[in-house]
Amino acid sequence: MTTTALSRPRGNRRIAGVCAGLAEQWNMRPGKVRLLFVVSCILPGPQFIIYLALWAIMPSR
Repeated sequence: MTTTALSRPRGNRRIAGVCAGLAEQWNMRPGKVRLLFVVSCILPGPQFIIYLALWAIMPSR
């Protein structure tokens, strides 16, 4: 099993590339991760803060 570091890809970005990076890490389609994020925004919680933190923490490729 190969492990890759969590990073934001240069291609396939919509806003910051966080969802695309998470999709690659989890072996999912980026569109599905984006949809899950948007749907999760309906629920109360720190989704935007987590997104901004990941944007700041995840290195760009």
